[in-house]
Amino acid sequence: MYLFVTYVFIFSMGALAGWGLEVIYRHIADPEKRWFNPGFCVGPWLPIYGVGLLTVYVITHLENVILIGNPVLQKVILFAIMAICMTIIELIAGIILLKFFNLRLWDYRNEKFNYKGFICLKFSIFWMLLSAGYYFLLHHKVNDQVLWLSKNLIFSFVIGLVFGVFIIDLVYSANVIAKIKKMAADTGVIVKLEEIKEKLNQERKKEQEKEHFFMFMLKENIDKLIKQNKLQDTNKVQESNKIQEPIEVK
Repeated sequence: MYLFVTYVFIFSMGALAGWGLEVIYRHIADPEKRWFNPGFCVGPWLPIYGVGLLTVYVITHLENVILIGNPVLQKVILFAIMAICMTIIELIAGIILLKFFNLRLWDYRNEKFNYKGFICLKFSIFWMLLSAGYYFLLHHKVNDQVLWLSKNLIFSFVIGLVFGVFIIDLVYSANVIAKIKKMAADTGVIVKLEEIKEKLNQERKKEQEKEHFFMFMLKENIDKLIKQNKLQDTNKVQESNKIQEPIEVK
């Protein structure tokens, strides 16, 4: 039981921290310096980062298995293994999202040395650098938090509550994405999630509603967008019918 709570705790930290990292990265990368809520969940979490942190945490504790006398080379191999695992996680997540939801939450097809847009060398190197940063800057702090948790198991109630909210959010968001996917199938066009977010923001401004960062995926807003915006670009319809591209999400 304690091991399960520990893993949920680490997963939650990774999902929250990854969300913050993506928000900052997208803001910096965006020419208009806009703020985006990344991923398809309503709340502030990205599950892939939670799985990634949990994987890196476990691998770090297997450091002594790498039987190499040179400590520098040992660390390089350790970080390379972490990067490979993160890349595999990214590949599996990308394939699952495309297969079951017809969605792309990231697209590396414009990057060199990519595989079907799911993974690429550039971001594998990024994962390696991020793993090194975790090892040298954060791992000892995470261990301290896990040790504190072992002495304060009452806090597991809070962890369970947060994880429960995350599960509810995940199910809710999956239902909304299914509705967006149905809209794409009905209209025969390619739908971009970021485009939908932007249109919803414009609708709020027209109605002088207070913009809420997390609530772009409320079902009533999605329903309203579907009714008002049928994406009547015949060129896109013809092209999508010919090549049957999957939904693109930037």
